[in-house]
Amino acid sequence: MAHENPTASGAHPVILQRSSYPEYLRITEILRKETVGGILLLIASAIAIIWANSPASESYFAVRDFEFGYEPWHLKLSVGAWASDGLLAVFFFLTGLELKREFVAGDLRRISRAIVPVAAAFGGVVVPALVYTVVNLSSPDTLRGWAIPTATDIAFALAVLAVIGSHLPGALRIFLLTLAVVDDLIAIAIIAFFYSEDVHLTYLLWMLLPLGLFALLAQRRPRFFGTTTRGPWLILLPLGIITWALMHASGVHATVAGVLLGFCVPVLRKSEGKPALPRPGKPGLAEVLEHRFRPLSTGFAVPVFAFFSAGVAIGGAEGFASALTDPVLIGIVLGLVLGKPLGIMLTTFLVTKTTRAHLDPGLSWWDLLGVGILAGVGFTVSLLVNDLSFGAGSEHDDHAKVAILTASLTAALLSSVVLRARNKHYRRIEEQEKIDADQDGIPDVFEDRGN
Repeated sequence: MAHENPTASGAHPVILQRSSYPEYLRITEILRKETVGGILLLIASAIAIIWANSPASESYFAVRDFEFGYEPWHLKLSVGAWASDGLLAVFFFLTGLELKREFVAGDLRRISRAIVPVAAAFGGVVVPALVYTVVNLSSPDTLRGWAIPTATDIAFALAVLAVIGSHLPGALRIFLLTLAVVDDLIAIAIIAFFYSEDVHLTYLLWMLLPLGLFALLAQRRPRFFGTTTRGPWLILLPLGIITWALMHASGVHATVAGVLLGFCVPVLRKSEGKPALPRPGKPGLAEVLEHRFRPLSTGFAVPVFAFFSAGVAIGGAEGFASALTDPVLIGIVLGLVLGKPLGIMLTTFLVTKTTRAHLDPGLSWWDLLGVGILAGVGFTVSLLVNDLSFGAGSEHDDHAKVAILTASLTAALLSSVVLRARNKHYRRIEEQEKIDADQDGIPDVFEDRGN
């Protein structure tokens, strides 16, 4: 029996509804990759923390703070800065690709379905920022860190969801992915507007030349770059590096270049004389580049960044006790653990009450609560904003790192409790549906789809 369009005939649009099967397969593939990336991220962070608090801690900070590069081009940076400014640009390039794909060819290209996760992402940014600001109102020198608890770590959050949510509806997975991607885009906008200092307009204008050439070539020759392995490396990559270097020299954080480059890549595949349309089995250039670069991001770029950013000398029990009294730590923990789910839930509730949208009958607000708590796993971008806020090595910077790690672990554990319970609930439903289908003689189409 065909499913009716929930928006047809004046019906109320349904939010968090089941996705199309191609979209489900794509999200599942991303989840598999991000699971590995999340594990590597956790391992790299653990090694950094252990090393930074070991008798050999001086060697860790010596490596992190070692500088190299060409000074006239403003590229004499520390190893840690190269990781955050350079390697993380690869992560944000993929973020730009994924965001564009979601809104051009994904299920979220329909406004009725995109509005809720996008609005929830904004709520999940605004409320944590307000929580942090309220906590730090009496400490003006720490207010600069207001954006630290606003970000959701895609790799970490999706890794947790993939491990504990084998039977959760695909709609929740897509909701979290979209929320996290939009969340990161908002974070990049915050970095560009609030954490960029001494912006040099000349470099910014020069940056438009390689960026424009990158976009022109990607749009005009998508087939060439999609079917050859050397083309992207020998042509697009150098243009991307030049764009990144000029963006860095302009004073705007260089990771913004990664997002802009991602936006320039075409999503839809087009044949000769035919318009660009989604074509089953024929991925566009954005999907091709995503498959090629994602292993570099999840397997190397992000773990290396985490390794050089997560290392913090806690100073034993006394140092940890000192961190607990810092309003920076309190604001970040409350912002990520409480502010994130509160902002996401409140925004979603308001959208359902002020519009004709409503939750899918097969879902519960408990599902949304679990995802909202999981969105409090702020790591990669939170660490980046922290370094921009207080400067690597400062007392507030160290306390903020402790807060980010503590809050992320707490959010992961709390969300696991909620989502594991929901996962058991949906597993029982699936088992019952399978029993009913066997009794009625209906083939198990879901099993066929998975083969």
